[in-house]
Amino acid sequence: MKYSVALAFLLTVSTLQAALFAANDTAKVRCVYSGTDGNCVEPALGSTQQLVITVFGQGVAPSVTASPAQAYALAKRAALADGYRQIAERIRGVHVEGQDSVKNMMLQRSTVRTSVDAMVRGANVMDTTFKDGLCEVELEIVLSYSQFSH
Repeated sequence: MKYSVALAFLLTVSTLQAALFAANDTAKVRCVYSGTDGNCVEPALGSTQQLVITVFGQGVAPSVTASPAQAYALAKRAALADGYRQIAERIRGVHVEGQDSVKNMMLQRSTVRTSVDAMVRGANVMDTTFKDGLCEVELEIVLSYSQFSH
């Protein structure tokens, strides 16, 4: 586990260092990712740039709660967890495992498992909306080259 984390960190740093020479140096690069549309271009992060990642996490209130305040609090917590997961996926990537079972040239069973392992620090809640039991939270995180070059 320790070796895989160290290897991932070294690969991230080397990728960012390689991007330093290929990137256009503008003030900020925006990457908007909602998890539903998947439209996000992977920009290169230069030494004078900041990468702003915005995600929209969604959470649903449970059907049985003691009060509307509890329903709101639980839906907001679920939306925050979804937003943090989306940020972690964008920064660290997603590990995907798949397995297919074939018998007589026919697919019998197909399983796919995904996981992400990351520490998200410094994400800001930009907006929170709650309507019809659905809470949507807009989270934003600003990344800079110096955060990865240590």
